[in-house]
Amino acid sequence: MDMRQLRYFVQIVESGSLAKASRQLFIAQPALSQQMARLEEEVGKSLLVRSSRGVTATENGTALYHHAKFMLRQLDQAVSVARQDSAALSGRVTLGLAPTSNSQLGLPLIRYMRKKLPGVMVNVVEGLSGHLEHMTRVGQLDLAVLFSQKAAAELSVEPLLEEDLFVILPKASALVSAERNSLTLAEVAALPLIVPSPGHGLRRRIGLEFDRANVGIDPVAEIDSLPLLMHCLADGMGATIKPMAAIHALDNPQNWRALTISDARMSRMNYLYSLPPEKLSPVAAVVRDELKQLVHRLIESGEWQGVRLPQEATAPHDQAEEALA
Repeated sequence: MDMRQLRYFVQIVESGSLAKASRQLFIAQPALSQQMARLEEEVGKSLLVRSSRGVTATENGTALYHHAKFMLRQLDQAVSVARQDSAALSGRVTLGLAPTSNSQLGLPLIRYMRKKLPGVMVNVVEGLSGHLEHMTRVGQLDLAVLFSQKAAAELSVEPLLEEDLFVILPKASALVSAERNSLTLAEVAALPLIVPSPGHGLRRRIGLEFDRANVGIDPVAEIDSLPLLMHCLADGMGATIKPMAAIHALDNPQNWRALTISDARMSRMNYLYSLPPEKLSPVAAVVRDELKQLVHRLIESGEWQGVRLPQEATAPHDQAEEALA
């Protein structure tokens, strides 16, 4: 079976007549009949019912027709994309980003896409990881950056980057001496911590490390809104544990400190999800590749700090932990 046979078959079904299809395809009717006979032989089922009134598809033929239409449309789009200059690409691509990812990546991505692919509309959807996972599974997103390797088994997934978690607090905060650039877990637990709620994956990731060290934490507040959490920190209410990208949630990232945790390696992997190849539009595939290139550039240039490319990861990840996003 080849794409040419599928084109012939689709045209016959839509024309309702071998004679009409042969004229539109510019192929002799006997040759067209021979191609259909080969297709039916390869499939092993009758696909067309021929009568004096024309040609109609069998039940098997109707099923093949719908799949063939989809495949041919995807092929035509792919060829069209390959022939176009990048500036001529057009279409809409929906990308899901968690709040911290969006804080670091959102603006550079939109700026980059408007310059590189001005005809492409990138719709960025921000949400907590659990909500984005649901949207990804039900096909509402073309692409998503998630924190679990098993968020949607039916989708394509690849490691994008690994980010460390830091103790984040205002630079002017008196909670930690200005000379300190790291803290132990016990010292972190003694701070007035503001963290996500227990149902949030990042909270579970944090709790796992404290449990391993047999250190308890008693947060002063639980907030799942990144902007509100950062505003509370800026107001002097305490400290938090977040990726360094969180300092970009508000203006003036230079007003924040990001302290490492000296006695625990706390990090999480980011995975890039996309619809499976048969459902991913050619334009979304281009945006996926451009997104990966942008991430590499931001990391290698030092614009995105506290993160590593996957091949630079220094320790294996516990699969039970990496989903805790």
